[in-house]
Amino acid sequence: MSVQILLQGKVLGVEEFLLAGSPDEAVFSGRLRWLSLLSEVLPRALIAELGLSKMLLGSSGGEQFLAVLPEEVRPQAEQFLNAARAGMHELSRGRLELLWAITENLGDWTVVRKRLNEEFQRKQDTPLAATGLESAEQHAEPDPDYFAGLETSLRDATTVSWSPESPARISTAGGKHSWPIGSSPDAVPLARHTALTDDGRDSATALLLACRAEGRPVWGVLRGDVDSVGIRMRRLHSIEEHVQLSVLYKQFFAGEVEVLCSLPEFWRKVNLLYTGGDDFAVYGAWDALIGLGRELQRLFQRFSEEHLKDFPGAEGKTITMALALAPELTTPLRSVYERAGDKLEVAKSSDKDCFYLLGRTLEWKQLSDAAELKDELTGMVREFDVAPQYIRELCGIYRETKRAPGARRVERPWRFHRRLHRILGSSRSRDFQKARASLIADLVGKNPVNLKLRPSGRVALEWARLSTEGPEQ
Repeated sequence: MSVQILLQGKVLGVEEFLLAGSPDEAVFSGRLRWLSLLSEVLPRALIAELGLSKMLLGSSGGEQFLAVLPEEVRPQAEQFLNAARAGMHELSRGRLELLWAITENLGDWTVVRKRLNEEFQRKQDTPLAATGLESAEQHAEPDPDYFAGLETSLRDATTVSWSPESPARISTAGGKHSWPIGSSPDAVPLARHTALTDDGRDSATALLLACRAEGRPVWGVLRGDVDSVGIRMRRLHSIEEHVQLSVLYKQFFAGEVEVLCSLPEFWRKVNLLYTGGDDFAVYGAWDALIGLGRELQRLFQRFSEEHLKDFPGAEGKTITMALALAPELTTPLRSVYERAGDKLEVAKSSDKDCFYLLGRTLEWKQLSDAAELKDELTGMVREFDVAPQYIRELCGIYRETKRAPGARRVERPWRFHRRLHRILGSSRSRDFQKARASLIADLVGKNPVNLKLRPSGRVALEWARLSTEGPEQ
């Protein structure tokens, strides 16, 4: 019986590649689609080219893959990966790097994993791996026509194909090897929900999605990432656990995010950019993204309680998200995507299991508080015909109360309440008076002298402002 080897591959340089080249929305979406498929298709193509069983594929997706191979095919596997690496260099203009590590499948999994990591580290420390291709190709633009065409063709495709003549290119037909797109064991998972234009012919652009938002027409990008998933994976004791957990995470995001995006409250308002091994990105109308984020967190919490209950510790059991809004309707998608990634890092560095939203990082419970306060604020407009301008005036009050360290507070409680009553107006209606009193109590809290809003209060005000403002504002 031949010795088995473990082959692990990783795609590096993803952010640099995504943010390079054309800012066109379709091109950027196509790059993300290609990256999502690359780590799914390459290991399957390798196994197919070697004439091996599909069962040898361990895990795939999320810019990495793991396969079990017989020792005697190692030279052919190296040749395949070198060709794929060269093709990726050409297609990405030197911005992407494919690295792989190979070791015998002998000994405890912790020892095997250590050998793989040491080989990865050695390769990453080499000048070529650190800098990519040292040529003018680095400054050239990745092929925009290929990525735009891929984005369009994948929208309704039923298969993906691969050919050895173009080892880094993925198509929807005509390749030597093909795989169905779907959730079956032999299929390639691809979450690709796309909202359509009103005539149903084309993909809805960010501008159109913004116009479908409630209140102010604004679009944004929502990105999410499982907390400390690397620590969770390092604590696993066997390759079987590694594969099982990798597949669980991938199936959750590919399945649940796709289903969520297709629900009535979201399907015309959001476009799904990608789902990975432990992360995702969606763009669309700002109000739909907030609701989608809240629902996805609820589903992930239930997923963790059901599937991860036997694993000790909190690592890999919570999710953090960030929503970045486009400053202008015409802002390039890649710029807002990058900003959402930056805000996600801010949220993760300050806390875990939280949501960066409208300038504040909130725990998920605080987000529920903000949603309730937002409903109170907008209820004054919808139920009692208070002018929407009052929300902007409330925002102004709290901007005025921001002060430098050491400055003396000049606002007095009676003056503050007088301003609130003036902004909210008066009415003899008992329902109005009750709603106004409840809103003031929620805004001010138990200590009316302290005018500093909690983070959830600031988010609620901004949320309500966006909900009640029109296009002209």
